[in-house]
Amino acid sequence: MRSNREPDSRHRVVVVGGGMAGTRLAQQLAATAAEGGVEVTVIGEEPHPAYNRVLLAEVLAGRYAPDVIALPAPAAARRLGGVRAVRIDRDPGEVVCDDGRRVPYDSLVLATGSNPVLPPLRGLFGPHGHELPDGVHAFRTMDDCLALAAAVRPGVRAVVIGGGLLGVSAARALAQRGAQVVLAHQGEHLMERQLDAGASEVLRRHVETLGVEVHTECRVRGLRTRPPEGGGSTADGGKAVGGSAVSAVSAVELADGYALEADLVVLACGVRPRVGLARAAGLEVARGVVVDDELRTSDPRVFAIGDCAEHDGVLYGLAGPAQDQADMLARVLGHRAAHGHGTGHRYTGSRTLTRLTLASANSPLSPLDLAAFGETTPAPGDDVVHLADATRNAYRKVVVRGDRLVGGILLGDLGSVGALARTWEGDEPLPSAPLLHLLTNDGGS
Repeated sequence: MRSNREPDSRHRVVVVGGGMAGTRLAQQLAATAAEGGVEVTVIGEEPHPAYNRVLLAEVLAGRYAPDVIALPAPAAARRLGGVRAVRIDRDPGEVVCDDGRRVPYDSLVLATGSNPVLPPLRGLFGPHGHELPDGVHAFRTMDDCLALAAAVRPGVRAVVIGGGLLGVSAARALAQRGAQVVLAHQGEHLMERQLDAGASEVLRRHVETLGVEVHTECRVRGLRTRPPEGGGSTADGGKAVGGSAVSAVSAVELADGYALEADLVVLACGVRPRVGLARAAGLEVARGVVVDDELRTSDPRVFAIGDCAEHDGVLYGLAGPAQDQADMLARVLGHRAAHGHGTGHRYTGSRTLTRLTLASANSPLSPLDLAAFGETTPAPGDDVVHLADATRNAYRKVVVRGDRLVGGILLGDLGSVGALARTWEGDEPLPSAPLLHLLTNDGGS
């Protein structure tokens, strides 16, 4: 392993990305840093302290203040907030930042996360740049969340484009703030990556009771905007950029020509790994930054974790796998700092469980809890246990292969989810009790 450090100095670990993955890694390296073996620097583009991105919808809904979802600051780590890494010089081993500073490293970790996908809609960008029209927001960062929270008010007309996990969460949060919300989803049913058609129908009914109008198989063609008025501002009090005013959104146009009037539009169309820094540095990139079982990139001094990392052809894009990767990499880097080589630890992939709670202070109904994990589409020869109760807004389905639980979808009262998840995550043999017992409230325990 090459190193440009002085003899007997600490192993310099630089983490590019101050989100959940990078912060978790810095926290896990704290003990090694305190012992003097590692010097950790986290370069974070966002000026805010690190926060739990999973809970942004709760901030938008007004349930939590931003500081409530802040993550503990890593001990013994230097954080450069509001600083963007613009280049990696692999030889001599430095990260160049937008403020001109150069941060040397012995091991570099890319935790650059992902960017929201901006769909190719007519009217999304003006003719003179890449500024979104006033009232149009992505929903990925704390700044996105705060901007939406400042713009929403009772009665405002909001259209959320995209009915995945993020879109459903955003629509519910806006409705709780009193907005008139339409959720437009191109797919056949909501959250199709996690749910089957039956579970999605239960979800749809619940979302509609929260005040959200849902349209599936609904393709958005473009945005209609109203021109800015004099004084460098839009008719809606919009912003001016580069001396020219930015137009404000007025409607969302569907493929059939119908227009949904809108004061706010939320783009929840998925995410794409941020790989530009890695690609410019000559690292191997497929859909994400390609890593091996030690989470090394094609340069053995550079690692990647979280949303930007592609391991064994898989991009997870979820908080759980990012934490798994950060924990494993902390062991590798701690051992490398002490002994000059890896530990033999290997990352073999993560089992992902999606959890979501949909509740509203304005609804008399009980919250809807949702959990989905593993393989939810049965293969030939699999056993399926399926219970549905429309009157209780409950849906439960598990897939069993041999004596193993391989996947499940649970909506409603999730008293059983803990036991089922532990059985699935541990890849443990199922108890000999009847399969129907898996879906009782105690999870068969």
